[in-house]
Amino acid sequence: MISPELLRRYPFFAGLTHDQLVTLAKAAEEISVETGHVFFNEGDKLNHFYLLTKGSVSMGIPVPDRDKKQTVSDQLLGEIKTKDVSVSTVGTGDVFAWSALIPPHTATAGGTALTSCQVVKFDAEKLRTLFEEQSDFGYLMILKAGQIVRDRLRDLRIESLAATITGSS
Repeated sequence: MISPELLRRYPFFAGLTHDQLVTLAKAAEEISVETGHVFFNEGDKLNHFYLLTKGSVSMGIPVPDRDKKQTVSDQLLGEIKTKDVSVSTVGTGDVFAWSALIPPHTATAGGTALTSCQVVKFDAEKLRTLFEEQSDFGYLMILKAGQIVRDRLRDLRIESLAATITGSS
């Protein structure tokens, strides 16, 4: 368990009652990871979601590595060599792996530490059960996850527009 006061400092948890913060804190632990730590890969089942309290994390998706020779056999066997391309960077105060709260609970991108990081790691399975029992709390948390989706889509749209204007891709 962590201190509920730690959560109170971050905008994602604004509007939650003290009891709700205590409930979240009971399902959480604070951990430190080193640069290069892989939290999860795209497609992984997510059992946790995270609050980044220090550092930065790359959210990336695998794409075929054009610098590596790819044979027809590789393609047929599903053994295409890939590399991760960062689609966004999560910073201090951001929540990531929110897909752990929403079925089918799988990662839509990979998460890798760009720096040494401190994170609050939440037990998503425990929270999903709790949110089913306390639907008002669950609804509020899903609204907050929806706001993250909205903001990330807006950021991707802006980045895509900027790339189009500057001629890069």
